[in-house]
Amino acid sequence: MEPEVVALYSNQIRKMEKIEHKYVQVNGLKLHLAEIGGESSPAVVFLHGFPEIWYSWRHQMIAVAAAGFRAIAPDYRGYGLSDPPPQPEKATLLDLVADLLALLDALALPKVFLIGKDFAAFVVSIFTLLHKDRVLGFVTMGVPFMPPNPPTFHHHLPEGFYISRWKEAGRAEADFGRLDAKSVVRNVYIMFSKSELPIAHENQEIMDLVQPSDPLPYWFTEEDLATYAALYENSGFQTALQVPYRSMDLVLDIKDPKVEVPALLIMGEKDYVLNFPGMEDYIRGGTVKTFVPNLEIVFVPDGSHFVQEQTPDEVNNLVVNFLKTHN
Repeated sequence: MEPEVVALYSNQIRKMEKIEHKYVQVNGLKLHLAEIGGESSPAVVFLHGFPEIWYSWRHQMIAVAAAGFRAIAPDYRGYGLSDPPPQPEKATLLDLVADLLALLDALALPKVFLIGKDFAAFVVSIFTLLHKDRVLGFVTMGVPFMPPNPPTFHHHLPEGFYISRWKEAGRAEADFGRLDAKSVVRNVYIMFSKSELPIAHENQEIMDLVQPSDPLPYWFTEEDLATYAALYENSGFQTALQVPYRSMDLVLDIKDPKVEVPALLIMGEKDYVLNFPGMEDYIRGGTVKTFVPNLEIVFVPDGSHFVQEQTPDEVNNLVVNFLKTHN
């Protein structure tokens, strides 16, 4: 490893050491959260996707704290170091929304900025629709604001599409169960870093789309992988498969699913989500702005689905500028 890379990594470790960890009692469960920044500073709550965890926001947490904000990143129920729900197979996105509301109350935070990645965009969307008075603004990455209706994109894709496979009770458990947690996280990171949709053949499982010889993304270190692996070894994948993949068919009777708060969408130009049927037109064609009229959209050249880890400096600048503009 080059000396300048070692120095950069060591500096990142020193900054990471300033992130504090605590547990908060929420809806009968003990949720783990990571935090950095002054308690009296404007709060920014970071919500992770899959196969992510609080750690996926490490770069952004340090940056927003340095800019004068309080960064808070919880692990959802059943993820990482948080307690699992009593019945993981019945968990829903609304549970995560309720946990977020209870977390804000427990921390005495009347209003916050929300930042969500991947399926956390669903959590942010629903929370903002139901609790507009608690949201100063929001940023989503990898997935845009979505009105709470069951998705239909998988109806236009082959049976081997990863979401269709993971929605099927028992199939992903058997597929993941052939490997250790580290290998599962490794495979999903590699798959989701590409621009192609993960689709298996009829007699192939999703984990078989990645070979042991396939390299990690250049921006994802073995140390990063080990951190994720330890957290998923602790939690397992039961809740993660239920929420989001088996609870996407949520219907909320909201007559006008429009939000007026300031918002920012950051998408990598090479994010595989853009290849979901209808997704690129929904974003580039402006349909998303009928629901979020005050939305700014930024595409990051060569950015993947993990744009906040791949190009942290660029994403940090976008996020900090958004927060400072709308604080």
